[in-house]
This record gives sequence, C-alpha cells and structure tokens, in this order.
Amino acid sequence: MKIRVYSVEQINRYVRNLLENDFVLNGFWVKGEISNFKAHNSGHFYFTLKDACASIQCIMFRGEAEVLPFLPKNGLFVVVYGTISIYEKTGQYQLYAEMIEPVGIGSLALSFEQLKQKLAQEGFFDEEYKREICEYPKCVAVITSPTGAAVRDVIKIIKRRNQAVKIVVVPVLVQGEYAPSSIVKGIKLVNEWGKADTIILGRGGGSAEDLSAFNTEKVAKAIFASEIPVISAVGHETDITIADFVADVRASTPSAAAEIAVKNTQDMSQYLQHYIMTLQNTFENKLLQYKKRLEIIMQSSAFIQPVALLRQQKIQLEQLQKAMQKQMLYCLETKQMQCQTLQKRLQTASPFAILKRGYVLAENEKGETLKSIAEIQKGDTVILHFQNGVAKATIIQKEFYKSGKEENNI
Repeated sequence: MKIRVYSVEQINRYVRNLLENDFVLNGFWVKGEISNFKAHNSGHFYFTLKDACASIQCIMFRGEAEVLPFLPKNGLFVVVYGTISIYEKTGQYQLYAEMIEPVGIGSLALSFEQLKQKLAQEGFFDEEYKREICEYPKCVAVITSPTGAAVRDVIKIIKRRNQAVKIVVVPVLVQGEYAPSSIVKGIKLVNEWGKADTIILGRGGGSAEDLSAFNTEKVAKAIFASEIPVISAVGHETDITIADFVADVRASTPSAAAEIAVKNTQDMSQYLQHYIMTLQNTFENKLLQYKKRLEIIMQSSAFIQPVALLRQQKIQLEQLQKAMQKQMLYCLETKQMQCQTLQKRLQTASPFAILKRGYVLAENEKGETLKSIAEIQKGDTVILHFQNGVAKATIIQKEFYKSGKEENNI
C-alpha cells in the first residue's frame, strides 16, 4: 500500500476549506472581552477575544473597521459577528470580524462618549474659544436640508422678527453616509463667501442614527475652525450632539436658533421708545435746572448792578495790594536786620580783626599757618602777616616756654 504524504500548505488549505464550509462557523455571533487590541497603520484591527476559559485571535479588515462607529479598546465586552478561517502561512485559525457591538451600550452611544472625551481633552469645548453671536446681523446662513420642516421654521421666524435680515440657505445632506462631508463642505463654503454674520447649523428631530452625522469628528472640527459664529440646532430639546458642544451657542431647536440669531424688531422698537422717553425726560429736567439757575443769576446783584460789583471788587483788590506791600516791607526789614547781625558776628570772628589788636599771623614758606614753635627751626624763613602788610623774617633763635616739667607752646 502506497502512503500519501501531504505538504504543510496542503494540510492548512484543507483545514481552511473545512472551516469556511462549515455551516456554523461560516457566520455566527460570539461574546467576549477584548484584549491586546491594536489598530494597525494599514487600517486593520487586531485583537484577542477571551472569556474565563479560552481566547481566540481576531482580525477586522480596514473596510469593516472604517465604518465601525466606535473604536474598540481593551476590557470592552462585545459581541462579534464573523467567520472562522485559518491563516495558511502560520496555520493559526482566527475569527474574521465583520461587525462588533458593545454589550450593555449601543455602538453609537459608545462612539459619542469616546469622541466627546477626545475633543474635550483637545480643548474643542473650552469657553475661551467660543465666539460672540452678532447682536444685529445683516445676513444669516442656514446650513441644513432644503426640504425639511426645520428650514421653513427658521425662515418664517427670522422674517417675522426682522424682515431686513437676509437669509441664505446652504443645502446639505443631514442624514446618511455622505452627510458629514456635505455639512463640512457647507460650513467651509459660507466661510469662504464671508458675507454671513451668523451660521445656523441643524436639522429636525430623529433617532440617534438620524443625528449621527452631527456626532462625527470632521463636522466638529469644521465648526471649531469656522471664523463665523455657529449656532447648533440639531433635533429636539432633549437631543444632544457633539456639534452642540463645539458650537458657539447651542439652541434646543431650529426655531430657538432663529430667535437667538435675530432680535425681534418689535422688542427693539419698544427699547428705542423707552430710550427716547428717557432722553426726553433727562433733557427736560436739565433744561428746568438751567432755567432755575438763570433766574437766580438774573436776580443777583452782579447781574442787576455789575458796575457796583466791579467797584467793590476793585476796592478789595486795592486793600489786598496794600496789605501785601506792607507784609513784603516788613519781611524785607526783618531780613536786613538779620543780615547786619550776621555781618557783625562774622567780622568779630575774622582773623583780621585779631590782627588789628596787635597780633601777628605767622606762616612758613609753603603758606601753612604756624601754630607751634616746634614747627620751625633755626634759619627758617617765616612770613608775618600784620593788619596792614606782610614781612619776611629769618629765625635766628627759638625758645620754649616752660612751666614746671611740661612744655607749653604759645
């Protein structure tokens, strides 16, 4: 009997055909916990699905991964739909995932929370980036579906509140696969146009799937990058989207957005009437005050007899001049007396006054005053200052005065 020998490739291919043609393994749901998750640069997802007793390697190709509304992460309990096959090169069988659903929370809700957390960390919701809505816009751009009830409500309310405001409707898709790109294009188009003061972005109510276009990252980034303030008005009052968090103002409904964007001219007219009345009352009160002041001035003596008032003020001025001259003269005499006293004291303390009494001031040839006989020697030349002249003398002898054992320099 001849023994048939197979190659490894043949065995792996045979096993692969068995697995792929199995009725159960050709399409089933399996529940487990995600671990070792990795999003490859190619766009494929690689992860392990495990429970308490076993684990299986899984792969989700880029085509399925791109339409997955959330990003899987380690520790997340999910149910996965796919097929079992074998990777012939390694001989390892694995689950080829086509759909993933979180356990206990919908995929859209998980995607919403993941994107919300990511954008919050990047500062997309920070108040410092919020722009002020134009108080009196000339033009409002409404980015929405042109066939929905929302756009009709917005136009009707804006025209009712202020007929002078121009309305530009930018038609976009608000639902479906291509809605996010359509919305992003509409926002960029309005900014490039540059003539709108405010943007109203929104649509009417719907399910979470219907509003999913406003929960995408590309729409959030387009709103954040808009140079024109954006009012988000998506769905009903209870509907909250990522667009609401990023927008400068969130309106509960499209109708509410129209009321926020445009002030009511009737209210403005009432404010204007109020300010006119206030201004008129203020003007009348001021006029009455000035009238009373004029009456008082007209009754004053200065107004009735201005010559007499001038004469009286002239007399007062002359009195003040005389008082000032008298005070200045007194101060001058006082300073003169003080100056004379100081001159006498200075003359008394002057060395020349001492010379007049018969004393002589002796200096050496350097001009230094001699205070002691010890400062000169025999043969030195000294200069003698008298009250009326100077003389030079040569020392031929010097003698110290003695008193007991101590020497006193005179």
